[in-house]
Amino acid sequence: MQAALAAAAGPVLLLAQGADAGAKSVPAENFHLTLAFLGSVPVDRLHEVDEVATRFAQLSKVRDLPIEIVLDAIEHWRKPQVLVATASTTPGVAVALGESLQRALVEAGFSPDLKPFRVHATIARKVRRVAREYHLDPVRWSFDALHLVESKTQPSGASYRTVKKWVLDKGD
Repeated sequence: MQAALAAAAGPVLLLAQGADAGAKSVPAENFHLTLAFLGSVPVDRLHEVDEVATRFAQLSKVRDLPIEIVLDAIEHWRKPQVLVATASTTPGVAVALGESLQRALVEAGFSPDLKPFRVHATIARKVRRVAREYHLDPVRWSFDALHLVESKTQPSGASYRTVKKWVLDKGD
């Protein structure tokens, strides 16, 4: 899925970098979709994240797995200065899953970002301006598991690493 998105986003990134020399492409291996953003979590609380996610995955009962999202649009988000691949239609099951996970984290005493769930994959950072609308050939992204992803900021940019994975329970 990451390779497919990289291929579809390639022409967009070339145009964006031509319009804004400061634009930096996100490496394909960093493409991901975020259901809930936790921010910094102290190491001594990681076991609590594990407990919440384990319980959540077991109780999720998602009938139609894998969940499929079609990334088919590009948007420029001015304030964070990013180009993102988005979905013109987000399946209700993905929205419900994101909202339920946020509630479970809040109930456990965490403070996730509570903005409404909006499916997106960041494809470029430091994009101050765009010269035109961009087209993205549709890319199918599917998932049947949650991943706890660690982000580390380095001089060359952020890098992401899966810390743990939980497979969602398929409801009968």
